[in-house]
Amino acid sequence: MPSISTPGKHRRIVLKFGSGTLTRARGSGLDLKQFARLSAEVAALVRQGHECVMVTSGAVAAGMSALALAERPGDLATAQASAAVGQSKLMRAYETAFSRYKLNVAQLLLTHSDLDSRMRRENARSTLERLLAARNVIPIINENDSVAVEELKFGDNDRLSAEVATLAHADLLVVLTQVDGLLDEKGKVIPLVRDIDRVKRLADGSRGRFSVGGMTSKLDAVKMAVHAGIPTFIINGRRADGIAAAVAGKNIGTRFLAHRKMQA
Repeated sequence: MPSISTPGKHRRIVLKFGSGTLTRARGSGLDLKQFARLSAEVAALVRQGHECVMVTSGAVAAGMSALALAERPGDLATAQASAAVGQSKLMRAYETAFSRYKLNVAQLLLTHSDLDSRMRRENARSTLERLLAARNVIPIINENDSVAVEELKFGDNDRLSAEVATLAHADLLVVLTQVDGLLDEKGKVIPLVRDIDRVKRLADGSRGRFSVGGMTSKLDAVKMAVHAGIPTFIINGRRADGIAAAVAGKNIGTRFLAHRKMQA
């Protein structure tokens, strides 16, 4: 049976920020106003006692200007080169934004093979637990784009966010994107989904200018999360206070009910 976590308790929350949420609408650079707003919302959750883990995209977009690129590169080598340049810029933006709240940031670069390996998966989990135990550190996770190819080509870190949520035993996954949620045939947001297989046909596969995901990859990620017992929201990352609304269980975006976790 589906379930919803209790909104009031302190929870471990994984937040996934897509490229379109973090970049300027008319350029390839990072939208620093978005970083300021999103960091304020995450910092507020930390003050309330929640544990927050962020999965971020945006490295490729952040590095494009250094390579004189006007559009997201289509070839893998250039995309990886752009990510190599942009990753430090991305983390610097987060570091500056969170420093206002006396919070540190920690960079974790993962590949899917890291999470497929039992030893490396446990190492990643142990590192994550130690960072969260510090209470003043925000773990920020990205795919290691300079050497990996899966999310660069297919998912804009959608799948990675579900894998991280499962790894962290998260209580909630919030996916921030460029749309208000999953839309029905009339273009209206579907507020609640109990069976994800019944709505997958609504994903049209459209993507943003700087992203490689789309609703199809997001629904695949959501399915992975809810099957692991993790309730998930898809919300518009440009909406002020959207994160707080999702954590509070309010009517925002599309909420996907989780399957109940099996009892040990």
